Amino acid sequence: MNAKKVIFSNPDDVINFVKIVEKYPYDMDMKRGRYIVDAKSLLGLMNLGFDHEIELNVYDEDCDDLWKELDKFVAA
Repeated sequence: MNAKKVIFSNPDDVINFVKIVEKYPYDMDMKRGRYIVDAKSLLGLMNLGFDHEIELNVYDEDCDDLWKELDKFVAA
């Protein structure tokens, strides 16, 4: 499993994020506090809020291509 923190600033960020992750076959979820949602669920991600660090868990070891595309969302 790979995990990184991501941040969304606005709804457009979430929409763009979902478009990217939908292209990949990996199982992934996102966690903020006690809430866990499917990383490919637009509505679920919108409910996690904006301007907060959200943990993205990808359940595959070989997903470098995904991380390259998601680089702009990864928290510094």
